[in-house]
Amino acid sequence: MIQLPAVSVKPLFSVLVVTLSVLLAISVLAPRSIFSQTSFSSLSRENVDIWSVRRMLEWRPCKWWLQGHLIPLSEKSNGYIRIDCYGGLNQMRRDLCDGIGIARLLNATLVMPKFEVAAYWNESSGFADVFDVDYFIQQMTGFVRVAKELPPEFASKEPFPVDSSKRKGQFDYLESVLPSLLEHQYISFTPAMSQRRDRYPEYAKAAFCQGCYSALHLTKSLEKKASELLLAIPKPFLALHLRFEPDMVAYSQCEYTGLSPSSMEAIKAARGDKKPWTGDLAKIWRRRGKCPLTPKETAFILKALRIPTNTHIYLAAGDGIMEIEGLTSVYTNVVTKSALLSGEDFGNMHGNTKAALDYYVSINSDAYMATYFGNMDKMVAAMRAFKGLHKTLFLSRRAFSELTYMGFRGKRLARALWEAHRDDFVMGRGSALPDCFCEFKL
Repeated sequence: MIQLPAVSVKPLFSVLVVTLSVLLAISVLAPRSIFSQTSFSSLSRENVDIWSVRRMLEWRPCKWWLQGHLIPLSEKSNGYIRIDCYGGLNQMRRDLCDGIGIARLLNATLVMPKFEVAAYWNESSGFADVFDVDYFIQQMTGFVRVAKELPPEFASKEPFPVDSSKRKGQFDYLESVLPSLLEHQYISFTPAMSQRRDRYPEYAKAAFCQGCYSALHLTKSLEKKASELLLAIPKPFLALHLRFEPDMVAYSQCEYTGLSPSSMEAIKAARGDKKPWTGDLAKIWRRRGKCPLTPKETAFILKALRIPTNTHIYLAAGDGIMEIEGLTSVYTNVVTKSALLSGEDFGNMHGNTKAALDYYVSINSDAYMATYFGNMDKMVAAMRAFKGLHKTLFLSRRAFSELTYMGFRGKRLARALWEAHRDDFVMGRGSALPDCFCEFKL
């Protein structure tokens, strides 16, 4: 019998152990994207998406309004107030939130608000068609009086209108509105755009915060529809609020090159007598970040932030977005509510109820990005922070404009955009909410 020479297995075993240890360490330490089932193969900055960056602070609801009502309601009300709300759903929600704080400031009883009926927004639904009235009243107990119905002496009357919507500078409701409330006992107004909530006493701010973030729930039927829509979206997903409609571009007074003839025609029709800026004024306006991002520019920034192109994206937007192929040619897994809802369901919905679906999906998404810092975006950021969801970022039009103005292109532009948005995400600047939220350092 032939004996083979003995072979030592210790070096081979040691190499195998070291190799397995290194592989295990890499698999544990490598950051994971919420959009991918696989870990990154390298810790290189080139492979880390924006959500993998460690934040330095978060915005969370302040304890001062969560823990108490501060000052009890007085025994007698000064009268009844109806808040008249105009615009899209989130603009009307903003007016209502302000109205809640003002009603508390004036020691008034809040009646159900009036939502605008507007052909422009394809809108005929009121407050009770969107929000759960009984839940709202219950949640406001102790913060402000709310009446579901007016007493008989006022039920058949229109309230006395008080004009505060166009006032400029500091607006004092105690001086300007309280006398009318005491005289007529039932008034209506739209909150002034220029008001300063930081000048409210804390008990009025607490009512505003409670009303805005704790008391506004969708009706049961609308929430059911929104939940069905949320379930239909492939997970995980990014909700993207993209604003590039003809009216938005017309309002911005910005000029664009390279758009399709149909887009240019739509913008021209929306402009009417409003002319775009020209010459040096146009350059200054654009450099300040006043021009809406196109879908193509949005796709470029998403790629710069290392959002994988196979990411599932829910497009939270109204009808009429132009040049959408600039996004969908790069990010191919884009879905919309009109594609996911049945034709009959979608056809029967108005502007407010459609916007409510976008709002619900956005605050419950795995991540949220917006190309604009409008009323919806501020509310979504606040509600996500309220729920402890902090993967929220606003794409910086100003950074994009400044960098392209300086001649940045291609990889150089992408790297600079990454650094600008990384700094915003680290410091939470994109979702700073000083009225009801406080900085929490991590």
